[in-house]
Amino acid sequence: MIGVLTHRLFWPLVLLAALFAVNAIFFPGFFGLEIKDGHLFGSLVDIARNGAPTLIIAVAMTLVIATRGIDLSVGAVCAIAGALSCAVILGSPTPGSVATVATAIALALGVAVALGLWNGALVAILGIQPIVATLILMTAGRGIAMLITEGQILTVNSPPFKVLGSGFLLGIPVPVLIAVVVVVFAAVATRRTALGLLIESVGINPEASRLAGVRARTIIWTVYAFSGLCAGLAGLVIAANTNSVNANSLGLWIELDAILAVVIGGTSLAGGRFSLLGTFIGALFIATLARTINNVGIPSDLNYLFKAIVVIVVCLLQSPKARGVLRTRRPSTPTPVLAKAGTPA
Repeated sequence: MIGVLTHRLFWPLVLLAALFAVNAIFFPGFFGLEIKDGHLFGSLVDIARNGAPTLIIAVAMTLVIATRGIDLSVGAVCAIAGALSCAVILGSPTPGSVATVATAIALALGVAVALGLWNGALVAILGIQPIVATLILMTAGRGIAMLITEGQILTVNSPPFKVLGSGFLLGIPVPVLIAVVVVVFAAVATRRTALGLLIESVGINPEASRLAGVRARTIIWTVYAFSGLCAGLAGLVIAANTNSVNANSLGLWIELDAILAVVIGGTSLAGGRFSLLGTFIGALFIATLARTINNVGIPSDLNYLFKAIVVIVVCLLQSPKARGVLRTRRPSTPTPVLAKAGTPA
């Protein structure tokens, strides 16, 4: 019983179940699903769709944190990718064509990967602290996005592009399918190959892993490039969902949600072992919390306050000292005293 209570995923699951219970009590149709025009609708579907961008970024953030890193620039990369894609579509004579949208998406993702490689170079080659290295792009990225949009809010009317944010495939929202593909890809790459072990070894002891022959720089570059790719993908999903790009607000603070999802999921900020399943639960919890706050009528400005409280509670429950408190003390059994030779026992 104690092993279950101290498992790192137990309390996140309990908190998630509590949110589901609150919604089920106050909103009886919360778990209801219906099909309209071949598309799946319902509160759970909305939660999955709205939480997809956070989950996409959180998966990559998990791998970055596992290497003792952090990526604060993902929100800015989201804005750059969204702004670049919309600018390309609007600048094309055929904004509604599939070829134009495919070109815009490829260009935006290519730039996002390049920005991820830039972060990786600052960390792996120049040895700059990850929080400082990514803070540079976090600050400058919004300015780059503003230059792309020329300080304007770009509005795109392109049905192929809109599919990324609000389309359906086999009745399931496309953003949800994209997030599932990212999770499955990361899980296969890290758990079915040696990549996951190498990432954990770099996070646990970078110097020892280097002496053991692990190419730590390559691993760090890889995770930051993947982080840039996922941030760009999330930016495209957000821009396509709103059919517009505001460089000041697109992806704003999404890096905090991603980090919260990783922390809630049990991955240590000190690096080393990570849990993609825990990150999935954390992202689902954050999306459900945001929906619950709106449902009960609490002002959305208090959203981050509730998130901070949850993180504090989860971290306390996952700490070794807190786990020690949960352990019940077993009654000590007296040690039998062996009788001396010739002395009756």
